[in-house]
Formats: sequence, C-alpha cells, structure tokens
Amino acid sequence: MRARYGIPLGITAAGAAGLLYAAGFEARSFRLRRVTVPVLPSGMRPLRVLQVSDIHMVGGQRKKQRWLRSLAGLRPDFVINTGDNLSDPEGVPEVLDALGPLMEFPGAYVFGSNDYYGPRLRNPARYLVEKVQGRHGLNGNPPVVDAVHNPWEDLRDGFDSAGWLNLTNTRGTLKIEGTSIELTGLDDPHIKRDRYAEVAGGPSTGADFSMGVVHAPYLRVLDAFAADGYPLILAGHTHGGQLCIPFYGALVTNCDLDTDRVKGLSTHTAEGHRSYLHVSAGCGTSRYTPVRFACPPEATLLTLVSR
Repeated sequence: MRARYGIPLGITAAGAAGLLYAAGFEARSFRLRRVTVPVLPSGMRPLRVLQVSDIHMVGGQRKKQRWLRSLAGLRPDFVINTGDNLSDPEGVPEVLDALGPLMEFPGAYVFGSNDYYGPRLRNPARYLVEKVQGRHGLNGNPPVVDAVHNPWEDLRDGFDSAGWLNLTNTRGTLKIEGTSIELTGLDDPHIKRDRYAEVAGGPSTGADFSMGVVHAPYLRVLDAFAADGYPLILAGHTHGGQLCIPFYGALVTNCDLDTDRVKGLSTHTAEGHRSYLHVSAGCGTSRYTPVRFACPPEATLLTLVSR
C-alpha cells in the first residue's frame, strides 16, 4: 500500500493544501506596497500617488471592499485606477461603494478589457501556450464572439461624477495645491483599443509633471510613452503573474512584457529615453480562477520625489 500509493497520495494532499492556501488565504491577504520614485523636477514637493488596479469585483467580496475603503486613510495626493474593476456584470455598485472614500481625492482612470467584457472560463495552461506562441488578448488571437458586455458606462458615470478624469485615449490635468500634473492615458492595448496617435507628442510644456497611464503594459505602448519622454508610466493587467513559483517568480505576464518586470518598479528605454515603469500586481482575480500563489493582492502608494 505504502509503496504503491504513498507518494501519489502525498502529492495529492500537497496540491490540495496549496490550492486551499491560494484560494482561501493568499487571494484575500491584501497588502500595500510602498515605492519611492525619483522622477520629479528639482524643487517640486513630493507627491503621494495611490495606484489601485485589477479589482475584478465579484458580488459579496466584503473583505476586499472593506480593505479598499480603508485605503482612504493613506490620504494620497491623488489616485490612479488602472482598470479591470469588474469580474461580474452586477459588480458596479459594489466597486463604486468600495472606492467611494477614495473618490473624495483627485483621481483618474483607464479601463481594462474586463471592464468592457465579462470573463470566460479558460484553462490557465493556455496562458503558457500563448506566451510560447506570442499571442496575447486580441493581439494575434481571433476576435472574441458572444462576449458578455459589462455595464461599463455606469462605472464611467460613477467615476466621472466624482470628478475623476477619464483618460481613455486622451490627456487630462490635475491641480494639486497649485502643481499641474498632466496625465496621458490610453484605452486597453490587450483588446486593441489603444490609439496613441491621438495623444502623441510628449509632455506639455505648461505642466509641472507628466506621466503615462495604461491598463496593459504592452511593449508598443511602453515604447511610445518612453520615446515621447514621459518620466513615469503606470500599468496593471499582469496580476503579478498570479500563480508564481517561490524563489523563481512569474511564469507569464498575459502580454508581451518580460516576466522580470511583471510587477513593481522597473525602467523602460526607447529611442534613448528612459522611463520608470510601475506595474501593479492588482488586488483581484478572475471569478473563474480565484487563486493567488506567491503573489499577494496589492495596491501601491508611490511617493514621487525629485530626481
């Protein structure tokens, strides 16, 4: 009995324990990442930016909602939401309620594919196959048919009514205690909604500081932002790899970004210009794969300081 079944039973038990941990604990173990980024012009006071991303709200996620509301206690100078707020067509009211205290602060947002379309059940191994084949999202894959359309307009209206800037393929400006912060945003490259030509040209001369915002950190977008001279780019989408290997890291990014930069602060260089890139691992998961391993859910408080 032991010789024939001991090892398989042990592997099964270990797998079950890992799944229980990934779904029951780590996916609900919300963290705040703190990062300092030296990007401001000399003489500017530091700015505290709270980035929230990939909430993927499903009805009844009370702990996540309480944690998101608690982030208002950080009192950031402004908030950037980098998309994928929904994983449930009925989730808009709970997203707006959870982010309500944060919407008392200046802010801006872009949308991700899951704001527009409901998720589908899919084999997680397909992410590895798509990585090998160089296919991600609609970038090389056939168009999605029979997709569930989320009520993203209601989400947009809620953000807009709170005064957050809609950065869908456009620019916007926040005034923070007399400081002009220019934000240049794109719609989601993962489903080919990005239109960089509509915002090209680099930072405006009248802004005290400028930065780029996008949901999915595809290389074509990062190249464009960096080449145009934006000192900082914020993105989400990757979930930090979501299911990572301890002491190794992520296996996939769900886009063409390399796994070394799947989350956290790094740099990106194009045409001789270097930008800082921050990719949020996000605080949610798809409703069909509600697990995280070696990659806790997070939001990030970025403190921008002088170069």
